[in-house]
Formats: sequence, C-alpha cells, structure tokens
Amino acid sequence: MINITAKKTLILIMACAISILFDSCARIMHKPSKIRKTTAILYPPPPDTARLQYLTSISGSGFMGKRTKFATFVMGPEDVSSMSKPYGMNICNGKLYVCDPGIGGLEIIDLENNGYRNFTPGSTGQLKSPLNCYVDKNDYLYVADPGRHELVLYDSLGNYIYKFADTGNFKPTDVMIYGDEVWVTNPDNHRLNVYDKYTRKLIRYFADQYGAGDDGFLYSPFNVFITEDIVYITDFGDFKIKEFDHNGKFITSIGSYGTGIGQFVRPKGISCDKESNLFVVDAGFENTQMFNKKGQLLMFFGGPYKGPGDMWLPAKVIVDYDNVKYFKKYVDPKYDLNYLILVSNQYGPDKINIYGSISPIK
Repeated sequence: MINITAKKTLILIMACAISILFDSCARIMHKPSKIRKTTAILYPPPPDTARLQYLTSISGSGFMGKRTKFATFVMGPEDVSSMSKPYGMNICNGKLYVCDPGIGGLEIIDLENNGYRNFTPGSTGQLKSPLNCYVDKNDYLYVADPGRHELVLYDSLGNYIYKFADTGNFKPTDVMIYGDEVWVTNPDNHRLNVYDKYTRKLIRYFADQYGAGDDGFLYSPFNVFITEDIVYITDFGDFKIKEFDHNGKFITSIGSYGTGIGQFVRPKGISCDKESNLFVVDAGFENTQMFNKKGQLLMFFGGPYKGPGDMWLPAKVIVDYDNVKYFKKYVDPKYDLNYLILVSNQYGPDKINIYGSISPIK
C-alpha cells in the first residue's frame, strides 16, 4: 500500500507534468529559431555607405523554429509546411499574409505568437488564383483573385463575406485600402476601380479619359500603391510606373523599357516609405530598384539568385514600420533598424526575403 507521503509526491509529479504540457502547448511547442552568425549582407556593399541589410528569409513553417523534444514525445513528429509559389503579401498586426497560387490560398505567419498556418477556404469562399491581398485595421482580408475574376472579402475569422465583381471584363490583380475606399487594378479593361469600403459599390474608375498613346493611358495596370497625394500604378504593358492624383489626373511616369539603370523589363510590385522613396520589383532583372520622390534612381538590391539576399522571379515588395521588433535580432550591431522591406520570390529556396533600412548607430 502506498503511504500518504508517496501519494502526495505522485500527485505533485503529475501536476508538474500537466503544467509543463499546457505551457508547451501555449508556446506552440517550438524552440525559437536560431540566428546564423554570418557576415552581414549589405547594400550597397562596402566600401560604400550601407543603406540596407538583408536580414533573413521565410520559406515555410521551419522559420518558426523546431518543436521541443518534449512536444515531439507528446505529439509526435510535426508536419513541416513549405510555401509553394508565393506572390503578393501584406503584413498587419503582427501577421504576415502571403498569397500563394500554388496552394490556392494563403500562408499566414503569426510573428507575435510564433504560428504558421495555411488558409484555403472552401465553398463560396474558395480561391483559384490568389495574387495579391490587403488586410484592413479590422483584420478583414481582401484577396484579388484573377482566376475567379473577383475580389474576395473575408472577415477576421476567415469567413467568406462578399465578392466584388465588375459587369465588364474584370481580372483583379492588386488591391489596396486607402481611407474608406478599396482600390483595385484591372488590366483587362485598362482601369483602376475604386469601391466604397462600406457599401461595396463601384464609385469611380480611371484612367478612361486618356486614349491609347496618351501618357496617362493604362495599357496593363497590374499593381497599385497609394500615398496621401499620389496613386502609383505599375503599367506592366508600358514598362513604367505611372503617377496620378486621387481623382485620376496623370502627373508623370518613372522608367521605360530597357536594360539600363532605372529602366524596367518586367515591373511588378511597388511600395513607398515615409520619405516617398519608391520601391519597384522587376521580375526580369530579379531585383528591386529604389527611386526618390523626383523619380531619380537611388540604388538597387537583389539580383539573380546565387545565395541569400538574391531574388528568384520576385513579384511583390512591401514596406513596413510596425513589425520591426520581430526582426531586430538579425541586424548587424553597428546599425539601427529603421523599417522593413519584404520581397516575395516565386521560386528558389528563399521565398520571402526580409531586408531592413539601416543607419549607423551614433
């Protein structure tokens, strides 16, 4: 017969085991990913003054780190998920949303809680070719799906809510929320559609006032980025980034077709920092070019893939100031991290490259 002291000891051991189990589950049972101690990859490279640093890449659930031995004992070996063919991205509230046509859905990386999951809705919310996405302040997800010929809306729980569809040719390729409006590129009819965020009705579009051959005509508007005073549109069919005001009046364009400095071959994703510096992904050069507000080339980074920091058929670039804390550990100790630049790659071992705008510590 077990005496009282032995019973108390046994109960204490069982309580500790249960506590450890639940604590491990709460932490998603992963060890933090280790940081490889290598020489920092800087742009431009020495001896020039560095402006950017390649920090790390995300290509699947392995980025979150390995499951602990205890978790493996309890739950068995974990399934490691890999991104297939990522395209567009958006980062909001500590989560990175990645459109992946290869899985017919999205990968959602929870940086705050060290989580990773695939989002592949079914039924009326099923996606065919999710290309780009945007998440608003309420965590509502907008997905531009040219395969469905619709812009699809989901709530914060991933439930299908609504589809935006034009009565004419509609093949949405990019989406951005600005204020109370939803802006959607539509290369099939050379337009940028603007919807009311709440009524979800089409309220205007441009640039139909310009005919073919005019500087403001949109041959194939593929990507959009909006600032307080300028709407930037990647005109894939004209090899330029075109600038308009919010009412659709053409202002100017950046770049032209060619292989020279500041020219484009396959311009795609675009984004701006707070100083109105414009970042443009070029899938032909397999790099990202950076222009100032006057349209002058400042620098470029990336290049055909040979190793970390390079690109392989890049598609999207986003600039982010709100999630810097998750990547500070990768920064060379001689620098401060100002903001993030994320670039998606459709092929290669490094699917989402994360770079940082840096400045020397004073």
